[in-house]
Amino acid sequence: AMARPWQVPQILLVILVALVALTYQARRKTFISVQEVPASETYVIATMQFVTNEFNKESDDKYSFRIVRVLKVKKLVTDHMEYHLNLEMRRTTCQRLETENCTFQEGELYKQIECFYSVFVVPWFEKYKILNKNCTNG
Repeated sequence: AMARPWQVPQILLVILVALVALTYQARRKTFISVQEVPASETYVIATMQFVTNEFNKESDDKYSFRIVRVLKVKKLVTDHMEYHLNLEMRRTTCQRLETENCTFQEGELYKQIECFYSVFVVPWFEKYKILNKNCTNG
């Protein structure tokens, strides 16, 4: 006897329901891993680039800022991934939307700030979202 065509999709449906249930179960018992990671990690570099661009887009400053020192990077993994970044940023000689050869300001225009960012990251889609930002004048 031949299998009726509706039986195959039904089996697939059962598997799908089981997978969804398992995923949901796993998500409820959210496993959290928190670790400090080097600033040289691929996704960290891209995240810092994103953060810098966002900072300069929102800034009222005539000049752009860039990261001068990375103090700490933590990676949090739950059902998503987050980077927590502690950074020192400093005012450059470039106008806000310029990015080429930006040296740091000295003298009168010298300005350094410390920033904390938490960023939601979906690395393989290069998707970033700033969840929390706090910058203080250094």
